Amino acid sequence: MRIFIRTAVIFLIIFLSYTLFIYFGQYSPIEQHEEENVQISNEELSKNKEFNLKEELPKEGILSLMNKSSEEITAMLGEPDRIDPSAYDYDWWIFESKDNQYLQVGVLDQKVVTVYGIGSKLAAEPFKIGQPIQEVFKIAPVSPSISLEYDGNSYRFEFSEEDMNTRPTVKIGDVYVQLYIDKFDGILSSIRVLDTETFIKQRSYEVTYRGELLKPKEIGDAKWEKIETGVEKQILSITNMIRDRHGIPPVEWDEKTSQVAFLHSEDMKENNYFSHESPTEGTLVDRLGEFDIKYEMAGENIAAQYVDGIAASEGWLNSKGHRDTMLNEEFTHLGIGVDDLYYTQNFIKSWKQ
Repeated sequence: MRIFIRTAVIFLIIFLSYTLFIYFGQYSPIEQHEEENVQISNEELSKNKEFNLKEELPKEGILSLMNKSSEEITAMLGEPDRIDPSAYDYDWWIFESKDNQYLQVGVLDQKVVTVYGIGSKLAAEPFKIGQPIQEVFKIAPVSPSISLEYDGNSYRFEFSEEDMNTRPTVKIGDVYVQLYIDKFDGILSSIRVLDTETFIKQRSYEVTYRGELLKPKEIGDAKWEKIETGVEKQILSITNMIRDRHGIPPVEWDEKTSQVAFLHSEDMKENNYFSHESPTEGTLVDRLGEFDIKYEMAGENIAAQYVDGIAASEGWLNSKGHRDTMLNEEFTHLGIGVDDLYYTQNFIKSWKQ
C-alpha cells in the first residue's frame, strides 16, 4: 500500500511539472524609456474600497456592445466606414465618421468579441474618457494580476508596474476592460473591452498557464498585408483623436512618407534591430531624401512588439519624446508604416512653396 501511495505521489509531481508552463509576454514593448512618471502604488490602489463595479454589463456605451450580433451592431451604429482584418481572428469594423469619437468593433463569427473606443464624446459607462485616474480606480480598483479558467485551461496574467500605471485590465461582468491611461495628464485616454477568448489570444501581459495556450490562427502573407494596411489607418485616426484632445490640428496622410516609414519598419524586422538609424539606409533625413520628400521639419516614432496599432499609439503617448512628436502642432502630415509588429510614424511639416 505504501509503495502504491508513493508511486501515485511521484506520478502526480511529474504530471504537474509537465503541465505548468510560463509564457513571458512577447508583446511587451521592446523599447525602454526614462522619463518622469505618475506612479500609483498597489498600496494606494488597495485603499479605494468604495466603488460601483457591477456584476453585469452597462445597458449603454461601448461595454454594452459586447456579445451583440453583427446585425444588432449595424442596426445601432449603421454600416461601418470600412472593415479591417486583425491578427487575432476577428475583423475590425471601423466607425470614424462622428466627431469627437472613434470606434473599432471586433466581430468574429457575426458576434462582437472586442471593442475599442477613444474620444471625448464616447459613451464608456461606467467610465468616461478624460476622467481622472483617481476616479477610474474608485470605480474599478486594479489588482496586480488576473486569474481565469477557460476551456479546461488555467491562466494567470501578471501586471508589471508599467502595466498598472498605463494599461491595467479589470473584469466587469463577463468581459475584460483594458484601461489606457495617459500618465502625463493623469486621465483615462481610451478603453478596450475583450471577451475571455480574445483576452487570452492577445496576451498583452506576462502569463502563467496550465494546460494549452490558446493562440490565434496562422496568418498568410496576403492577409498580413491587409492587416498592416488597416493598422496604419487605425494609427492615423487614433493619433488625430489624441491631437484633437489636446486642441491640436489633425495631420493628413502622406503616401510617399508612408513608404519611407514602411521601409524602416521592414528594415528593422528583417535585420533584427530597433533604432531610428538604419545600418544601411541611415537617418530619417537620409531616408526622406532618398524619396525626394520636401519638408520644413520632420520627426519619427518607432515601436515594436505591441499587440496592435492601438497599443503602440497609447505607448507612444506615454513616452515623453514620442508624445512630444505626436503632439507637435507644427506637423501637418504623417506617414505610417507597419510590418508585422514593427511600427514607424514619420511626421513632417510640409514644404511651403
